[in-house]
This record gives sequence, structure tokens and C-alpha cells, in this order.
Amino acid sequence: MKTSLIKNIGLLGLLLFFFSSCEKDEERVIANTQGKGAAFTASANNLTLQKANENNQAVNFTWTKADFGFDAALTNTLQFAVAGTNFANPKEVVLGSGDISKSYTVLDFNALMLSLNLPTGRNSTIEARVKTQIAGSEAVAPVYSNVVSMTVNPYPLISFVYVPGAYQGWNPATADSLISPTSNNIYTGIINFTEGNTKFKITPAKKWDVAYGDAGAGKVSTSGSDLSVPTAGMYRLTLNLNDNTFTAAKYSFGVIGDATPGGWGADTDMTYNNGTQTWSITTNLTPGSIKFRLNDDWGTNYGGSNGNLVSGGDNIAVPSAGNYRITFSLATNTYTLTKL
Repeated sequence: MKTSLIKNIGLLGLLLFFFSSCEKDEERVIANTQGKGAAFTASANNLTLQKANENNQAVNFTWTKADFGFDAALTNTLQFAVAGTNFANPKEVVLGSGDISKSYTVLDFNALMLSLNLPTGRNSTIEARVKTQIAGSEAVAPVYSNVVSMTVNPYPLISFVYVPGAYQGWNPATADSLISPTSNNIYTGIINFTEGNTKFKITPAKKWDVAYGDAGAGKVSTSGSDLSVPTAGMYRLTLNLNDNTFTAAKYSFGVIGDATPGGWGADTDMTYNNGTQTWSITTNLTPGSIKFRLNDDWGTNYGGSNGNLVSGGDNIAVPSAGNYRITFSLATNTYTLTKL
């Protein structure tokens, strides 16, 4: 009996040791119920950012050291998010281990706010906080500071490159442009290449000092040959100078509907103005309705009412026959229908 009991106790001990070893091998995150996040403050809570002041200080954030209840090396991260999103997809700025403040110029803070896709020229509310973790370990859950709410009015941070080519006489001074709305080195624009004039280059300024050309395999370089599109027509060009890549895709909007010469069976092509980012056409219309669509296909189409564009929206009414000037802009989601 004693022998059997001793064997059973020994077996139980081995089993407990086995399961204990398995648990030690697991990656566990320990809830930090004793930790205390940093006390976090901002030098300003209402910011109207202006390009004229881009080199001035916009805001200075300060915080105290978080307390995990034990000594450890810590890593702090500033988090920014649109108010009401509960920091579901924050923009993060990793800080030095000993940092207890972070200052932003108007230029840098404006760029950060644009990365949150805030509209320009009007107030938006954002939230900021400090996330603190044990350096080099994910075993202990992070702690967070108090949340600071801020009202921010950013300005557009636009930069350009230019597209001289055969379509306009190879003149950088008068070339159409590609635009980067947030100056993130990604430029897009729409160029109309005429028949037989499909070669071009891209210049950072309106001169030939530096020009990007074709380096092969979708890449560009300042020593590359002429870029080109396969056929005449309107193309959406995208230049990414972060990785020196380039793409060109057919991109043309037309107006269609029973009020147009082509009815519902054929688009009437519109022309694009890079400067105003507006599509336009002057044409005769009859009573009926119209819509706008991309590349002669219903996959991307716009309707609307009262001058407001809606993706896939209702037909736009044309009340009477006449010669009309029609415009629409995806930059502002608006359209005009003006009888001449």
C-alpha cells in the first residue's frame, strides 16, 4: 500500500512539473495592475498652423516618468489620433529612453497632422498620449498617460514636380505638374499626351538641371532615358521618390447620359486642368440627365445633386436644351452645370 502511494505521489509530482514547464515556455503578457502612466501636458491646446510661421515652435509636450512598481529601463512613444477613434490606428513617434519632452515646429507638426488625414483650413480635434513599455520586453503590458485633447487647424503642404515632354515642346517652364498634397515625396497628376508625342521626363524644378528618366523595371533615375506611355491619351502618372518608382495608367473621365450627344451608349470625353484639378467640357445638351464615369466604364461613376458629387450617386438632371459648360472636381467633390 505504501509503495503504491509513494509511486502515485511521484507520478503526480512529475505531471505537475511537466505542466509547470509547459506554462513557462508560453509567451505571456502580464497585466500591469500596479503600473502608473506618465502625467502628460501640452504647451498649447488650440493651434491654427500657418505656413508663414513654419520654423517657429508650435507645441511642446512634457511628461513625467511612468512607474511600473519596480525599476526597469523604459521606452516612451507619443501617440496621436483623431478624437473619438479610441487610438485604434494612432500615428506613433518613438522617443529616446530618457526623453521627458518633445517639441514640434509648425512645419513638422503640420506634417504630422496631415498624416492623420485632417482637413486643411478648418478645426479638427485630435488626442495625444504617452505609451510607456518595458524596454526590450513585451511580457508586461504597457501603461498610458492621461489623454490630452487638442484643436488643430492645419494648412495644405503642397509640393510639385514637372513633366516636360514632346506633348508640350519639351519646355520645363510651361510643363504640366504632378502634385504631392502633403509633401510626402509621392506625386500624382493627369497628363494628356497627344498622338506621336508620348515621351517625357520629370523635373523637380521648371528647368533642366535635374531630370528623372526611365531606369527600367518601373524605376526612375536622374541618368535614365526618356519615359513614355504606350499610346496617346490621358494618363494618371504617379512618381514615388521614396523608392524612385513610377507608374502610368489610362485615366480619362467623360460625361454620359440621355442628355448628351452619345446618349447612354457612349461617353463624351472631358479635358483636365492640372492647375485647378478640374475636369470640364462645353457641349450641347438636351433635356434629360447625365453622369460622369472613368475610362468608359461603370466601375467608377459619379452622380449627385445641387452641385455635390456622390460616388455612384443619382443621375444629374438637365432641365432644358442648350449649350452647357460642365465641370467637376474630385478634389472638392463638386460639379457645375452652366447654360451659356
